[in-house]
Amino acid sequence: MASRLRRTLLAGLVTAAVAVPVSAAARPSAVPAPPPAAVGRLTSGELPRLEDRFSTNRDNIRVAARAAAAHGDRGRAASLREMAAAGRQFLTFDGRDGGRSAEVFGDLAHADRVAVLVPGSDTDLDTYARFRAGAVALHDAVRQVGGPRTAVVAWLGYATPATVGTDVLTTGRADDGASQLHSFVGQLRTALPHVELSLLCHSYGSVVCARAAHRLDVDDIALYGSPGTGADSVRDLRTPATVWAGRGDDDWIAHVPHVRLELPGTDVGLGADPVSAAFGARVFDAGDGGHSDYLKPGTTALGNLALIAAGRTGEVTRA
Repeated sequence: MASRLRRTLLAGLVTAAVAVPVSAAARPSAVPAPPPAAVGRLTSGELPRLEDRFSTNRDNIRVAARAAAAHGDRGRAASLREMAAAGRQFLTFDGRDGGRSAEVFGDLAHADRVAVLVPGSDTDLDTYARFRAGAVALHDAVRQVGGPRTAVVAWLGYATPATVGTDVLTTGRADDGASQLHSFVGQLRTALPHVELSLLCHSYGSVVCARAAHRLDVDDIALYGSPGTGADSVRDLRTPATVWAGRGDDDWIAHVPHVRLELPGTDVGLGADPVSAAFGARVFDAGDGGHSDYLKPGTTALGNLALIAAGRTGEVTRA
């Protein structure tokens, strides 16, 4: 009976995702952007010259801002001009197809630990300020808890799905993102072989991290606000990393059916609940916040994620 109910609920979710046109109607038409000037792969030899890379990418962002303004998209142009401000540290940037970027907070060249934030749905250049605010809050929280020198990277490295739409119900976008995440983490490992790496993965970003996990040399993976990962358990992720999971008490994602259905040509649904005992993650206390509250200053969730990022995992409060 319970299984039938879950399947019914998921079927309703699929129907809503197909029938409700909010996503397609609300999303702007593609904003043109030129190919960025190439900066190449990150290597250890480049670390003393990171400012050259940052400067090139600020120039790339300014060029994309001018293209957006010429297209008549004032909102995108304004967002990009803000991203190009002096002192911003972008390892990568590409304004095409919704945008790709990786922004650093802290001193990457001298870091002992690096935390990579992987975003969920509806994250692109138009909503980047919201994603960045979370990265800033995490970096500030890590400094407050102390520990090793930790840099935070806000990684927008894949085409995120819309919250209202069918892509968010499958692993398709995540599989594409996982390849990009594997490449990016590989570059960090090459450039900084001594650092400890953690992935902090929100919502659909947890699917991206899970799909890449078996290929990533990282120490910790934290899944928060996760709808599922496409896997049934931590064992299925095939990673030596310590896997954490957390969900706020007021997060609507708890009501998403944790099942996976085989349909012609695809599987729909993302499987087991990462905070369930059966999944096998270390469940941390994420407080009473909602789906967008995990990186808000002063929250229980941010405090525990900062401890994971700083490597002070023995102090993480468990749920």
